[in-house]
Amino acid sequence: MSLVTTDKMNKILIVDDHPLVAQSLQSIVTDSKVGEVVAIAHTAKQCLDFVASKHIDLVLLDINLPDGNGLDICKSITEKYPQIKVLAITTFSEYTIIRKMLDNGASGYILKNSLPEEVVEGIETVLKGETFLCHEVDLLMKKKSDEQIFLTPRETDLLKLICDGYTNPEIAEKLYLGVETINSYRKNLLFKLNARNTAVLVKIAMEQKLI
Repeated sequence: MSLVTTDKMNKILIVDDHPLVAQSLQSIVTDSKVGEVVAIAHTAKQCLDFVASKHIDLVLLDINLPDGNGLDICKSITEKYPQIKVLAITTFSEYTIIRKMLDNGASGYILKNSLPEEVVEGIETVLKGETFLCHEVDLLMKKKSDEQIFLTPRETDLLKLICDGYTNPEIAEKLYLGVETINSYRKNLLFKLNARNTAVLVKIAMEQKLI
């Protein structure tokens, strides 16, 4: 881990296990004067050690690290040091990973194929206390939002009981409905959520926070 300390500008920690990527990000930050890179960490341990011992304003955090993942690191940092902003910068463009990163406290999400100007804009936006998504991620999240699944109150009640592990007869008793009615509701839920079985149904419910 490289370390340089100074009292000027916003203090930025870059966390990436690829030296060339880390150096490129350092150059973007330095050239734009959007902040000052006070350290470059190549592992999760180095990252956590640094935020625990030094003043830092923003962490530019990769998700894939040799000894951990950015999802867990982000949650750890934002829970212990809420004053530190986390801006994910990664190659992962899957909705579930983006959503999880934001749910774990990240203030922004940028893909590594973003232009330097977008990286600078992201840093500036996050440091102001706002949320930033690069253009590609923003489009993806809006598309998913448009595809948001809406359940009826009865379907939501049923889904909660399924996720709690109740059988169809038990659910029927709790909801004062016939078993065949519950069977029909369950089939409709599987179809509506495009789930091939109950295990997948529960997984989707948790990931999309439907209950």
